[in-house]
Amino acid sequence: MIKLSGPSLSKVDRNDAKYQTLVKAHPRIAAKDANTWGQAASAEAAIRLNWVDLDQSSRDLLPALDALAAKFRDKTDLVLCGMGGSSLAPEVIAQTYKKSVFILDSTDPDYLHRALQGDASKLLVLVASKSGSTIETSSQRAFFEKYLSDAGLNPTEHMVFVTDPGSPLDQDVRKAGFTVINADPHVGGRFSALTAFGLTPATLMGVDASVLLDQASDCRELMKTNPEVVLDVAYLLLTQAEQFLGFTDSGSKFPGLSDWIEQLIAESTGKEEQGRLPIATEGFKEAAMGGAFSVAFAPGADLTVEAELGEHFLFWEWVTALLGAALEIDPFNQPNVTEAKEATSAVLAEWNNSLPVITTANSEDGVEIFGDGNTLVAALKNLIANTDADGYIAITAYLDRAGDSKLTELRAVLSEKSGRPVSFGWGPRFLHSTGQFHKGGQQNGSFLQITGETVNNYPVPGRAFDFRTLLMAQALGDNRALATRKYPLLRLHCTERSAGIDQILRAAKAL
Repeated sequence: MIKLSGPSLSKVDRNDAKYQTLVKAHPRIAAKDANTWGQAASAEAAIRLNWVDLDQSSRDLLPALDALAAKFRDKTDLVLCGMGGSSLAPEVIAQTYKKSVFILDSTDPDYLHRALQGDASKLLVLVASKSGSTIETSSQRAFFEKYLSDAGLNPTEHMVFVTDPGSPLDQDVRKAGFTVINADPHVGGRFSALTAFGLTPATLMGVDASVLLDQASDCRELMKTNPEVVLDVAYLLLTQAEQFLGFTDSGSKFPGLSDWIEQLIAESTGKEEQGRLPIATEGFKEAAMGGAFSVAFAPGADLTVEAELGEHFLFWEWVTALLGAALEIDPFNQPNVTEAKEATSAVLAEWNNSLPVITTANSEDGVEIFGDGNTLVAALKNLIANTDADGYIAITAYLDRAGDSKLTELRAVLSEKSGRPVSFGWGPRFLHSTGQFHKGGQQNGSFLQITGETVNNYPVPGRAFDFRTLLMAQALGDNRALATRKYPLLRLHCTERSAGIDQILRAAKAL
C-alpha cells in the first residue's frame, strides 16, 4: 500500500488547471495512448508504453528465469555489465534485499579491476543492453569473453545476455551459443525495472521476481481506484519546484532508490530547456539544500512516499510520465545522450585511440587545475561565483566509485558553501542519467569535473584503445559538449587519486 505524508500535501489544489491537466493525462497513460504527450512525441511513445502493465506481462518471463537460475546455480560471483536503466534498478534490488552483485557500470580500469578479484570459475557475467551498441557495455563484453577464455574457461558457460529480440547483440550472441533472455522491446531503458533487465539479475541474485510484480500490481490497482495518490505527487513535483527535487533514501529500506529515480526523472524531463532535476542526497537536511523540494521514502521531508519496492518502480514511472504530459515534452527520448556518445567518438578519433599527455600551467599538491584559478580554493571560488543565482552545480567524477567513494562528501560541502543545489554523478554512468538534463534541461548548470590517473589498465579486445583512454575520452568529450554551451566549467585532475581527493575536500571546506 502506498502512503503519502508531509507538510506539502496541504498545498495540493485539485481545482488548479495544472492538476486537471494531470487528471486528463492519467487515464490516457493507462490506455497506452501514444498521443498523450503531443503529436511530436507520438511515434516514440507508440513503441515505449508497455511499462504500463509489466506487472502482468512480465510474468511470462518467470519460468525462463527460474530455469536460468537453476542452470547457473554453481556460479556464485555475479557481475552485471550494464549502463543506466540496465544497472540502476538491479542495484536497488540488490541493496534492498542485501544480495551480492558487482555492478560494472564504468569504464574506469581501477573499478573494473575490482570485478576480477574472485575465482574465475565461479564467475557469472550478465551483459545487459537493448542493442549491444553502448560503448561501455560492448567493451565490457569483449573484455570478459577474453578474460574467461584466457582463464581456460568457456565464456558460454559463464556469460548471460539480456537484450531486445532481434537486436544486433541478440543475433550475434545466439550464433555464438550464449544464453539469452529477451526483454520487451516496447519499454525504454529507464522504465525497464520490471522487464527482463531488472528481473533477470534479481532472479540470479536469489530474489523472487514474482514478489516485485505482485507489489507493482498492487500499485496499479491502487492508482486505478484512487488516482489521487499519484496525481497529488505529480502535482507537487510540478508546482512546488521550479527545477530542483532533493531525494534521500535516509530512514528507508531502499538504498539506491534515489539514484534510480534521479535517472528516471532527469533523463525523461530534462529537454527543451525545461524539466525537473532530482538530486540524490545523504539525508533530510541535505535534500532541502539550495531550496530544493525534498522527497523521501520515510517520514521527514516535504513529501514522503512509503511503499514496497515493486510499487515504487511503477509509481515513479507513472509520476514521470505525468510530468512529461504536463510539461508537454516527450519523456521517452534522450537526444543529448547520443551527443555524449558522439563526443567520445570524436575525441578517440582525434587522439588516434591513444591517450595523449595533457598538461596545465596550474596545479596544487598533485591536483592539476583546468579552469579559472591558480589554486584549488581560487578555482572553486570562481566556479561558485559564476554559478547562476537560480542554477545548480554538478560534480561529475570519472573515478572508481568504490575506492574513491570519499569524494561524495564534496556534494554536501559545495552545496553548503554555495547555497545552491549540487548533484554528484559518477562518470561515465551519469551520461546515461543526469547527463541528458545537463545539456537538454534548464541552461543554468555549473560543472566540476574530477578525473584522475589510474593504477590499473586493460586493453579493450577488438579495439585500438584501452579502458584508461576510453574513460578519459568520455570525460573530455563531455567537457567539450558542456563548453560549447558556455557553462561555468572546471576540471580537476588527480595525479594520485586518494591524496588528490583529500586535497580537493580540504580546499572546499576552506571556502
